Amino acid sequence: MSAGVTKRSVMIAGHRTSVSLEDPFWAALREVADARGQSVQALIGAIDAGRGAQNLSSAIRVFVLEAVRAIPET
Repeated sequence: MSAGVTKRSVMIAGHRTSVSLEDPFWAALREVADARGQSVQALIGAIDAGRGAQNLSSAIRVFVLEAVRAIPET
């Protein structure tokens, strides 16, 4: 399975930054944001605020993984 990497520019805490993620992570991040009634940019801002010294792209991937793991199995 091949997943392209897409770079997007987002505004976080008043400054622009670029985030590169594989397309499936962008899609999952969008789904989580929709489920929470947030924009993707707002969700990235919240992830950024809690990431400490971790790279932002890595923090987003870990966040998405944890969100997926938190979904109850049916």
